[in-house]
Amino acid sequence: MAIAGNVTVIPPKRTIGTQKKTETVQKTRVAAYCRVSTEFEEQESSYEMQVEHYTSYIMSNPDWELVEVYADDGISATNTAKRESFNRMIQDCRDGKIDMILTKSISRFSRNTVDCLKFTRELKGMNIAVYFEKENINTLDAKGEVLMTIMAALAQQESESLSANVRLGIQFRNQAGKVQVNHNRFLGYTKDEEGKLIIVPEEAEIVRRIYAEYMDGASFLQIKRGLEADGILNGAGNAKWYESNIKQILTNEKYIGDALLQKTYTVNTLEKKRVANNGLAPKYYVEGSHEAIIERDVFLRVQAEIVRRANILTDGKKRVYSARYALSSIVVCGHCGDIYRRIKWNNRGCKSTVWRCVSRVLKKSSGIDCPARTIREEDLQAAVVTAINDAWSKRDTVLPALKENIRSAIEGDSEAQIAEVDREIKERQAELLGAGNDQKKIDKIGDAIISLREERQAILADAAARQGLRDKVNDLIAFLDEQTTEITEYSETLVRRLIEKITVYDEKLTVEFKSGLEIDVDA
Repeated sequence: MAIAGNVTVIPPKRTIGTQKKTETVQKTRVAAYCRVSTEFEEQESSYEMQVEHYTSYIMSNPDWELVEVYADDGISATNTAKRESFNRMIQDCRDGKIDMILTKSISRFSRNTVDCLKFTRELKGMNIAVYFEKENINTLDAKGEVLMTIMAALAQQESESLSANVRLGIQFRNQAGKVQVNHNRFLGYTKDEEGKLIIVPEEAEIVRRIYAEYMDGASFLQIKRGLEADGILNGAGNAKWYESNIKQILTNEKYIGDALLQKTYTVNTLEKKRVANNGLAPKYYVEGSHEAIIERDVFLRVQAEIVRRANILTDGKKRVYSARYALSSIVVCGHCGDIYRRIKWNNRGCKSTVWRCVSRVLKKSSGIDCPARTIREEDLQAAVVTAINDAWSKRDTVLPALKENIRSAIEGDSEAQIAEVDREIKERQAELLGAGNDQKKIDKIGDAIISLREERQAILADAAARQGLRDKVNDLIAFLDEQTTEITEYSETLVRRLIEKITVYDEKLTVEFKSGLEIDVDA
């Protein structure tokens, strides 16, 4: 198009930065940003080289003034939340301290298209240029943003592709049963030169102590306090324990030599957000991946006890488990089935301790006016002493019955049942590999595998329960054999060791031992 005779074209004069005009020509204040995403040695050298390169490059230009080389070491570029130097650089731009930013490439600046465009547009609005060396793009150029959008999208795609490859590698490793565990805060284990988990004996004893105390009736809180009182450090090396620490140890399958992989998974590559895997991604259960600290049957009994304590129901009413006293949660009402609670009485200056049915105590809220009697603590304790002594005095007849209980508990070939279920699981897994992309078939086979896994767990739980019964019976047999005389005093330790439940009736107390033995006591 021809230019009219009365029009004079004034060529554009591009300015960079936020500096105000002065009588003297000011230098362009230039900063550089560099980053490496890992902490490998070769990457560390690359990081140092980038810093050195930009320092000398900016200093060699007489029209430039070096502000700073901003550098993030070992930080991902998929988001900016944890990139301290990057965020500080952007803030310095907002504060008018920088006119231009140099960086190696778009992928160094950001692998997130949205973030890349967001920050470059913000900087462009402040007349601050970002120059990407590799792509030869200046964001203040007319074509700069178009090119940068394309290249940023490619950088993001590359990042997502790398993440997908990493996930695939993890999947293959999981399928092969190769377990990788962070052992830095893992009480009881460390790693050998080959990266395999090995037991730390002194720490393993702490783990065994926690399991033993829990099975003896102690609560998470009681175990925590005991460990702290003895000056025992947790997995992180801290003297302070938390109830969550105790629960985590008691529920961690790795203590029986197994490993459940992919308990969590990444849902957002850019934000690196991980969530609990509640079935949306496959899990992998590896048996016998390393040496066990806790026996399998003990672990399974602990899991059953955790569930029992969390779901104490009496006549449909949920009660909170208490381990403060040995008799807590094991004294039961013969009328309504609710538990008894320890209560302090003060009747006209006369203090006493009694046990009362919770339904009767809370009759206004429960709506049940239970007629169960109140029993004095000393009478309850005396009944326990009587029951234990009665069992000891009748040991000649009791012992054969207990040994018969052991024989009945041995019945059942759980190993053969497990072997059969394992065979079926392998068959279904082979079918799964051959299902291709048939989602309906995959879902059907997956449901079958889950059902078989549940059946296997039920068999193991039943075997653990039978083993638990054998242990309890043997414990009572050992007590009756080792005891040379009747006990004369109530013992919390013996109650936790021997007694399963005490049912309070109007005319008697029924004391049920953990071995299954029941003895009635008039009280």
